[in-house]
Amino acid sequence: MRHPWQRLLRLRSHLRSSPHVLSQSSSYSQVNSQSNLHSFSLFHTHTLHPKLPTLPPIFNHPLNPRNPISRLLSSEPEIESKDSGHGVIAEIFSKARDEIDVRKELELNNVEFTRDMVSSVLKSLESSPDVARRVFDWVLVNEGERLGSKSYNQMLCVLGVNGAVEEFWEIFSVMKKKGYGVSRWVHDRVLKKFVEDGLDSDAEKFRNVFASGSVDACQRVCKIVREGVWSDDVERQIRELNVVFTGCLVKMVVENLKSEPTKALIFFRWVEEAGLFKHDQETYNAVARVLGRKDCLDRFWKLVGEMRSKGYEVESKTYDKGFARFMQKRKALIEDAVDFYEFAMAGTNKPKRNCCTFLLKKIVVGKELDMGLFSRVVRIYTESGNALTESMLDAVLKSLNSVGRLGECNKVFKVMEEGGFVASGSLKGKIAFMLGRAGKEDDANDFINILLEAGSDPGYKAWSSLIVGYCVAGHLEKALDCFQKMIKREGVASAASGCFDSIVNAYCKKSRATDVCRFLSDWVSRRQLKPWQTTYRLLISKLLSQGEFADALHILGLMKNDGFPPCIYPFIKHVSKHGTGDDAIAFLKTMASKTFPSTVVFLRVFEAYFKAGRHSEAQDFLSRCPGYIRNHADVLNLFCLNKFGEGAATNIVAA
Repeated sequence: MRHPWQRLLRLRSHLRSSPHVLSQSSSYSQVNSQSNLHSFSLFHTHTLHPKLPTLPPIFNHPLNPRNPISRLLSSEPEIESKDSGHGVIAEIFSKARDEIDVRKELELNNVEFTRDMVSSVLKSLESSPDVARRVFDWVLVNEGERLGSKSYNQMLCVLGVNGAVEEFWEIFSVMKKKGYGVSRWVHDRVLKKFVEDGLDSDAEKFRNVFASGSVDACQRVCKIVREGVWSDDVERQIRELNVVFTGCLVKMVVENLKSEPTKALIFFRWVEEAGLFKHDQETYNAVARVLGRKDCLDRFWKLVGEMRSKGYEVESKTYDKGFARFMQKRKALIEDAVDFYEFAMAGTNKPKRNCCTFLLKKIVVGKELDMGLFSRVVRIYTESGNALTESMLDAVLKSLNSVGRLGECNKVFKVMEEGGFVASGSLKGKIAFMLGRAGKEDDANDFINILLEAGSDPGYKAWSSLIVGYCVAGHLEKALDCFQKMIKREGVASAASGCFDSIVNAYCKKSRATDVCRFLSDWVSRRQLKPWQTTYRLLISKLLSQGEFADALHILGLMKNDGFPPCIYPFIKHVSKHGTGDDAIAFLKTMASKTFPSTVVFLRVFEAYFKAGRHSEAQDFLSRCPGYIRNHADVLNLFCLNKFGEGAATNIVAA
């Protein structure tokens, strides 16, 4: 006997055929024996433990197949899976060495297998054939119902592309007995590998069995169905083909008839009623994908309801395809998309999380904002154990803004808060800024009130962002009014200085420095507001540029009282070009903590006068300076250098 496991295979067949060990389940007409389902698994069972090379892996406590799983995995091998759960499973089956360790690790990581999951995991393990074998063996022995045509095809591909030719043909034989066909993508990849490795005989054999199998039969069946109206004659012609209908073949026929969904559905119903094939989850999903279109909605909903009643799940590919059709831009069927989302979320293969965000965005940009539908999607999402995130709300707000509905953001925010969403301070600030920038004072006030009613303090972040938003949009009075409300509620603190800086900037850009000057003077003098140094400097510069010298001097005094270094250069520049000697003296007295500042400041004022070509004003300023400045050597030299002459210098000294 070639393999020692063949003796065990007979024992396994006997055990599984015994009514005391395992009850017989209904099977497809084309399946001959359950014993053949395990031949591949028995060949590789030893990989779970090196000390048990000849023992069949019969475990006492199989995992409960009815528990839902929390992961969403793609069922299509063509789609690259990125689920982090695959790494966990790979680690478990690569490190755990016996049944107890494996089961313990699976339970600790909440791993529960579904058909989609098995197929997707095997796909991710294509470069690790030993680990893939262990996963396949485990599921086959413990949860055999989780292995369908896709999983077998995926395992067949793993073996074929990794050069395990003998095992490849063994599992191919098992698939044939089970009625599973070979998928085109598996055929193409494995055949390419056989040719590259010089396995000419295996390549030729594989070509022949594939050509004589499902593809040719599918083409002949589809040709008969397409040629006329469904009738007894059509049924007779199909029967006369003597085709053995497998799950793979039924799927291929249905998918090839997708341009004629009515005929696809008739064929689907007939092939089971005629006793030629018993439908399973995969064939139901195939016809659901064909019917998921606008002109077949009634039949689609009837079919998926029938699937649920039979205990079949909507596969990821089915949901993605149907959802995409419902959401087509020009003829979006939002309500049907929400219904389908709810249907899928109630099953095991839940849609990806971004489907919820996509739905919410579509709802808010619809012809009319349906908050009932919006609330329903939020409820479906959260009741499935998911938490709403800031990125979701941010995406919805952008969509609202794109269609000019930013004023509706309070409704959206409130619904999401009711769904358990808790906004961070930065997000509150972002919403407040957007409302302020849009000039929506009433909506902004409502937003603040929503936060207060929910027991959430808006904080300086939200207030300041709202003020900045008003300033950016040029709504200056609204910004000032909001600032006063903030101070009244939150009190004067360092954060208020930043808000006030934005207000001063906005007023100055609108050439309204004098208006904000009076406001600043009042708040600094009576309410202990302490603006930033940069705020003082900006306001002084703008007041001087508008010729408001007296107001600028007043602000300079406030700046000095707050302990900031005096703002010198804007005043020197203004006085030298536009001011009189009295203006210069007033500036110097205001900036100094004593009577007058140092001689250096006087010299800079003189230099500025001379640079501006205003010699007579410099002479007038000198005449008003104290004696120690008039007789200072550096001052005399400066006047001499500017061509006043020795006589002039003598006269200055005499004066």
